[in-house]
Amino acid sequence: MAASVAAAAGRIRRAIRRSPPWQGLCFRALSSEAPPTQAAAVRDAFLSFFRDRHGHRLVPSASVRPRGDPTLLFVNAGMNQFKPIFLGTVDPRSEMAGFRRVANSQKCVRAGGRHNDLEDVGQDLSHHTFFEMLGNWAFGGEYFKEEACSMAWELLTQVYGIPEDRLWVSYFGGDPKAGLGADLESRDIWLNLGVPASRVLSFGPQENFWEMGDTGPCGPCTEIHYDLAGGVGAPQLVELWNLVFMQHNREADGSLQPLPQRHVDTGMGLERLVAVLQGKHSTYDTDLFSPLLNAIHQGCGAPPYSGRVGAADEGHIDTAYRVVADHIRTLSICIADGVSPGMSGAPLIVRRILRRAVRFSTEVLRAPPGFLGSLVPVVVETLVKTELPCSPGIVSLVSEDEAAFLASLQRGRRIIERTLKRLGPSDVFPAEVAWSLSLSGNLGLPLDLVELMLEEKGVQLDSAGLARLAQEEAQHRAQQADPVQEQGLRLDVHALGELQRRGVPPTDDSPKYSYSLRPSGGYEFSTCEARVLQLYAEDGRAVATTGEGQRYGLLLDRTNFYAEQGGQASDRGYLVRVEQQDVLFPVAQAQVCGGFILHEVVAPECLKVGDRVQLHVDEAPLTPKQLQAVEDTVQEAVGRDEAVYMEEVALARTTHVPGLRSLDEVYPDPVRVVSVGVPVAHALEPASQAALQTSVELCCGTHLLRTGAIGDLVIVGERQLAKGTTRLLAITGEQARQAREVGQSLAQEVEAAAERLSRGSRDVVEAQRLSKDMGRLTDAVDTSVMPQWQRRELQATLKALQRRANTAIRKLEMGQAVLKTQELLQRHSEGPLIVDTVSAESLSMLVKVVRQLCKQAPSTSVLLLSPQPLGQVLCACQVAQSATPAFTAEAWALAVCSHMGGKAWGSRVVAQGTGSTADLEAALSAARAYALNQL
Repeated sequence: MAASVAAAAGRIRRAIRRSPPWQGLCFRALSSEAPPTQAAAVRDAFLSFFRDRHGHRLVPSASVRPRGDPTLLFVNAGMNQFKPIFLGTVDPRSEMAGFRRVANSQKCVRAGGRHNDLEDVGQDLSHHTFFEMLGNWAFGGEYFKEEACSMAWELLTQVYGIPEDRLWVSYFGGDPKAGLGADLESRDIWLNLGVPASRVLSFGPQENFWEMGDTGPCGPCTEIHYDLAGGVGAPQLVELWNLVFMQHNREADGSLQPLPQRHVDTGMGLERLVAVLQGKHSTYDTDLFSPLLNAIHQGCGAPPYSGRVGAADEGHIDTAYRVVADHIRTLSICIADGVSPGMSGAPLIVRRILRRAVRFSTEVLRAPPGFLGSLVPVVVETLVKTELPCSPGIVSLVSEDEAAFLASLQRGRRIIERTLKRLGPSDVFPAEVAWSLSLSGNLGLPLDLVELMLEEKGVQLDSAGLARLAQEEAQHRAQQADPVQEQGLRLDVHALGELQRRGVPPTDDSPKYSYSLRPSGGYEFSTCEARVLQLYAEDGRAVATTGEGQRYGLLLDRTNFYAEQGGQASDRGYLVRVEQQDVLFPVAQAQVCGGFILHEVVAPECLKVGDRVQLHVDEAPLTPKQLQAVEDTVQEAVGRDEAVYMEEVALARTTHVPGLRSLDEVYPDPVRVVSVGVPVAHALEPASQAALQTSVELCCGTHLLRTGAIGDLVIVGERQLAKGTTRLLAITGEQARQAREVGQSLAQEVEAAAERLSRGSRDVVEAQRLSKDMGRLTDAVDTSVMPQWQRRELQATLKALQRRANTAIRKLEMGQAVLKTQELLQRHSEGPLIVDTVSAESLSMLVKVVRQLCKQAPSTSVLLLSPQPLGQVLCACQVAQSATPAFTAEAWALAVCSHMGGKAWGSRVVAQGTGSTADLEAALSAARAYALNQL
């Protein structure tokens, strides 16, 4: 008996490890009960279960555009937004620091990077580039394995009604190489929950040990699988839910150490769960996709979708259906979250997704122009719970890029035809032409589409030449890329845990805002006195004293240094000991970790815990006028068309020349000297002052022979390297001329925007449109290649204009709020409650109306709803001070917005939120009922 069970377990292990689920599998329906099966109800049931039965806080989905995480192109898992908690770097003053048990439905994109399903989409019945991840989390040991497993089992079997005999589980069977034993605790929990031993399987680290990355928090996981076969023949298992128990930390040396705090991280794909509950053999057959597939059929007239794959899918019709349906969901979500089609990084991935969708819709489904954009409203209807707004901007952007791609496609066909006329019968198609047609070239056509177009003509592509061009392009990009910044010293999860255990408070960095403007226009930074709390060596060890000449991390009780965050670079400067101010300790950078600010210093002398120090921040060295003066000086030299002299001389002759420019590096002997306008021999004469008046430097590079050959020069960027030293980035020739044109064009746009602002706005909508235009201009000025002095001037101008625009919006909103308040007061007699609807362009406007009402009627609690296009509803409320303590605005808004399937946030007194409903009266009734019950 034991042998047969072991053999069966082995077969099941192999089945789980095999190819993707769903394809070609038989499927037995669930019981005749009626658990939640529609996707929206399944999602709601998950969130309600954890909130209402188990006290979890519901948090909104994060944007698919990662915030402050350069390791990701897209958010690809529910745990991404909680990484600061897992790593111990969460700011203790932040809202996230208070999270203990939370749940949500997270928007995820897996296309590009480590997790990339893009090319698989359409080929089978399960892959997607966008999906929703249902998850629950417990932080800091709030609960662990037993509670997590019990909750999961309760939800699947009692709420969703999945028969227990259809569920299998796996657990971590240990890893002798890593010195890890089997997770017998999880095994026993499942057995105690009633899962038969024959359906509890153990696996190794590849399947059941989860790691965040090469280093960081990790731990065993246990997975719940669903048997599609339902006892008919061999089990056909598909993973439903993964429960990760973070209890270890993978160190830099590969070893595992216990985490200071344990966490639970679970994830279950909504699409897969809905397919199981709806009895479908494909996620594309669920109500998450069927409206889209129907819309595709109606919009392009192709045969109806029939779910075929592989050779059975003649003409790739069903493949195209799946590609278009999946990709338009991904595009809508990405664009709504601020990731638009572009030329690098995540925007380039979005561009490829869009063009892949256009290719399948036009080439296979024969869709008319503008078809993709028409699908966006359908996506909104099916994904409303993921906070997808139906912005006309999404439709127009998709349609514009579709039109541009179709135009490129026509040009590409013409280029291919012309090229083929020049080729002989046995010639291969030139790689250079194919490259110019591709996404890496000029027209932006996917290379596989170019190959397909050639295949239709019976022509072979020069694949070897194409591979060579791709390699050259990769090398060029690597050379042009910014140098990898050296990783600064950081506090790891163990150091942070120790500081928290000792009760060390977060660093007080409020002095960073203590600066003033001098009459000359420059800024003056106040010094800050602080005490050394802890020192860290480069290997992360906490030490009591420093050694001379070594790099250390310095933790102080307070600082006036700005730590790198939010896109702004860290301050640089120096510190001195209070009792010995003639020894400077340079501060290379400051980084924030879990509310603690770590200063990276090089210690010229001993520094110890308890020392009192003074901190000094370096000022920026170059103003816009100074930048322009540097540019003008170079222009003068260009205009003089001076000769550039070069000569090799003995290195010893260059060591004492006043003003000679050299870098901190080793030079060959003899060394090449380059001098502008003055012969090298004259510049190196002992009594010569030439190097103080012109450019004389040591350089082995290939220089121009005359300065006039530069033509034009524009400084387009700057970077402070050290105190008093700034690196300037400049471009020359035609690029410089184009940069000046860009700068002039943007200056004219800013001037036009200023004139519009001066004329004033008629209403809030116009003022908000102008404010958004200011934001767009600011982004353009920040990112365009243009003169740096002009960039800095325009940035200052736009900052002032944006403040004026925001002030105008606030004034207009306040005026409208007063009018709407009077209208509402006339409709409602005095009483403890006002619940009504009102038109408002934004949440801020609605909150102003609520505040005005409560100001006019202080003993009245107010909740207002404002319907928006496409069924979205805004909500704002304020509770009177005389109300009972149990009646809070946050709970009131949450009750109403949850009724509308949305979210809410705020305080005890004022709160706001959003939702979607076609039945406003029902929402108003719910609001009144809740308030009256509390009052």
